[in-house]
Amino acid sequence: MDRNHLQRQAAYMRKSLFDQGYLDDQFIQLEELQDDDPNFVEEIVTSFYNDSVRLINNIEQALESTPLDFYKLDNYMHNFKGSSSSIGARKVKAGCTQFSEYCKAGNAEGCVRTFQQVKQEHATLRRKLEAYFQLARQAGAGMRVNY
Repeated sequence: MDRNHLQRQAAYMRKSLFDQGYLDDQFIQLEELQDDDPNFVEEIVTSFYNDSVRLINNIEQALESTPLDFYKLDNYMHNFKGSSSSIGARKVKAGCTQFSEYCKAGNAEGCVRTFQQVKQEHATLRRKLEAYFQLARQAGAGMRVNY
């Protein structure tokens, strides 16, 4: 495949991440900081996913405790929401907000159900970003198209 075709594919894939609500403007702000390091955004996203393993494990353990400590759960989710916001993970962030509402209401079932959704959105975004970064690398270093 020629480079122009790969660049168009990568641009379309990136645009679809925004159009489908997976990413927000924070991702664009990260890209604007990329200047000299074409892998900057990918490295930040990779760091987010590495750190989020710990946060997810903390939440899972807290959800298994009896009785549920909604204050602790909300604090863990607050940290996860902040990390998600830092890379522009819009759907993950929205799920974190919903989880916090269930914590404030003392709704254990809502917390468990929403956490499963958050984990699913987290995994889906990871797969989509990995595919995007791989295609962007093939298309050429530092490739970025704004819409």
